[in-house]
Amino acid sequence: MKAQTGKLFISEKGTDSSFPLATAATIANMYYDAADAGVVKIAAEAFSKDLQLVTGKEMPVSANVNPGGDYILLTGTIGHSSLIDGLILTNTINVSAIRDKWESFGIFVIDQPFSLVKKALVIAGSDRRGTAYGIFHLSRLIGVSPFVWWADIVPAKRQEIFISGSYISSPPSVKYRGIFINDEDWGLQPWAAKNMDKDIKDIGPKTYAKVFELLLRLKANYIWPAMHPCTKAFYYYKDNPKVADDYAIIVGGSHCEPMLRNNVFEWAENFEHEYGKKPGEWRYDVNKEEIYKYWDDRVKEAVHYESVYTVGMRGIHDGSMPGPKDPDEKKKLLENVINDQRKILGLDLNKPVEQVPQIFIPYKEVLSLYRRGLKLDDDITIIWPDDNYGYIRQLPDEQERKRSGGHGIYYHLSYWGSPQDYLWLCSTSPSLISYEMTKAYDYGADRLWVFNVGDIKPAELELQFAMDLAWDIRAWTPGKAFTYTKAWAKEIFGEKTADDIAAIKNEYYLLAQSGKPEHINSLDFSLPDARQRIDRYAALYTKALSTGSSIPPALKDAYYELILYPVLSAGLMNRKVLLARQSFGLPGYENQKGAYDPGKAMVAFDSIRLITDIYNKQIAGGKWDGIMSWHPRDQPAFKKPLIKDSVTAGKADSLRKIYFRTPVPQLIIEASACTAKKENTVTGLIAVKGLGINGEGITRFAKPGKRDNDSGAIYADYFFSLSEGEYTVIVKCLPDFDVNTSKNLRYGVAINDETPQTVNVYAEADSKEWKENVLRGYSSGKTIHKIQQNTQHKLRLWFKDPNLVINTIEFYKQ
Repeated sequence: MKAQTGKLFISEKGTDSSFPLATAATIANMYYDAADAGVVKIAAEAFSKDLQLVTGKEMPVSANVNPGGDYILLTGTIGHSSLIDGLILTNTINVSAIRDKWESFGIFVIDQPFSLVKKALVIAGSDRRGTAYGIFHLSRLIGVSPFVWWADIVPAKRQEIFISGSYISSPPSVKYRGIFINDEDWGLQPWAAKNMDKDIKDIGPKTYAKVFELLLRLKANYIWPAMHPCTKAFYYYKDNPKVADDYAIIVGGSHCEPMLRNNVFEWAENFEHEYGKKPGEWRYDVNKEEIYKYWDDRVKEAVHYESVYTVGMRGIHDGSMPGPKDPDEKKKLLENVINDQRKILGLDLNKPVEQVPQIFIPYKEVLSLYRRGLKLDDDITIIWPDDNYGYIRQLPDEQERKRSGGHGIYYHLSYWGSPQDYLWLCSTSPSLISYEMTKAYDYGADRLWVFNVGDIKPAELELQFAMDLAWDIRAWTPGKAFTYTKAWAKEIFGEKTADDIAAIKNEYYLLAQSGKPEHINSLDFSLPDARQRIDRYAALYTKALSTGSSIPPALKDAYYELILYPVLSAGLMNRKVLLARQSFGLPGYENQKGAYDPGKAMVAFDSIRLITDIYNKQIAGGKWDGIMSWHPRDQPAFKKPLIKDSVTAGKADSLRKIYFRTPVPQLIIEASACTAKKENTVTGLIAVKGLGINGEGITRFAKPGKRDNDSGAIYADYFFSLSEGEYTVIVKCLPDFDVNTSKNLRYGVAINDETPQTVNVYAEADSKEWKENVLRGYSSGKTIHKIQQNTQHKLRLWFKDPNLVINTIEFYKQ
């Protein structure tokens, strides 16, 4: 639990106690110590530019330890800045709450810190990143978004800015917090090659400088760099790690990049250039010497940089580790690999290996090796992955939580892989992120969080939410997360449109839960459901356009990037697919007019290309040329729609059965609308708004400070009316996992006085059932019930396992 101290107040009117950062006649001078870390200068100069964006006035920034002027802003790191240390020595500021803490800072308004200075605003950091975070914290308070450059968010103008109060931060909830740039082939890499690092035509130091500044503004500290075949390895360009160090960003490597090596490029392509010979086989049991040296050389190169080392081994690019076929023998080989990697780290870094930050990621098949009893040194941090769709597969049990290395999470906001990619738009809601990551934190996964953000650009809101949550885990609990969109919209676009923008984003997330735009072509909808989706997206588009008309001209580009493009794209994709299907499902479709005219499917297809061209060529004067592709990997979802004509007419009957086979229920009960419930002192039932296909799920959740290990009777009651008959009752749930290895996500159900029936909706990752679940946005269980009389009935729903989230209860008459 974090406990920030004090509060800063930003005003356009001054008082005797406030600090005049900028007035109509004056602007403060900013000072730092040149002996401090390079990131302090970087952040100070960025703040000066931020202030100019807000006030139109340029703040002078100086590396001078003898500050002068009536009003000055001093910033620096405890123990590394003579300016800050001098104020501590004279008891002018009290930093006892942050001294020796991880990435903490204090901001103080001080009267007459020196004889010729009237007032000072002091930003003191416990370490170099703490100082930078303090500076950018102030930027955000005066109205500068972390995405000021990345999403063209022009801050509101202020004539004058006065600051009063003080603020002491706590250390971040999660120690290492950052991103994985991945699948960059269709956005970041071509854009960077064309617009940023034009000399090398790749993602290089100029691009990374912008990425690292964004991370600092988000109070993040960690990166897995881009690593696809289209991009050369991070360490190939020698300025890349230097820039990372300048910005105080910690560099690591993904689940398939041990020891800071990018095997896709460095082993498969560049080995001969680096070593003067072709590499041997990528298999440790037959080519140990060569692979060992390859890892050893990189650690020696990185010795002066701040890094987190991934240990273990997988295939060259995201495949399983080559080696013996017998899983027990493979497990032994992996143990040998990790032991040798730790020898390298201890020797090259000249410190006990237990003091070197290391992570092990049981991703995909590696999880099965771990479950077989893999021996893993206690100080290694285990990074638990989600299933690539935002649902965490496993969390540490009681014994694992005792590990000194702790635990973390690898979480996807973008994904290339089975059953289908989602590389185009980001549609993972803050409610889902909060539910999964808060649960992970409560189970001890608080050492490192890394989010796969693809190309960064499609995931601005979601990334900002993830980093805000990682900084302060209690700021956006599952019960609050639904309101984040309003807070975010207000911060960027102002109070006037915040409610409307929040409603737009929340509806966008809700519609995507039951079918991401990239997956619509693979999903079944009844004809009423298909038409409802078309109507809801049309209403969403209308609302987005209407709201956009109220956006100030300076923020039109930001609105297009953050709101209009994703909403429009998602709606057009649904329209394209679902309208085309109707030509096979509706008699006399040729005469269909208006909203459901199948002929408009092709218009939707063409419109997606058009609005993407606007994004790339027109927004921000063409700044983002190449960043957005409407057809990454040329997946079937992006192709021209298939409409009934003379060629496809023969397929009409079979396609009609495929497209419109989904039955319509007689009754749907929202699970969150229970009339009574039973809880206990450990476990409660809570409704989480924004979670699941209907926009509100009900789930067991441990009360603060406790873990949900209770196996008692937790239930909810519902009353309903239906006519006599036999009914199939389908309970739709969030397609999640248990938090251990029990493989149980069970509910019990009974109507009236019948014997309860128990259903397990758990599906193992990568199974056929799981693939269906994550695409349609729910798992489900089915039971048969007889209703004897036409009167009011009671349904009781038992929540037998933690992490079960139920959305709807649906009745289908037999």
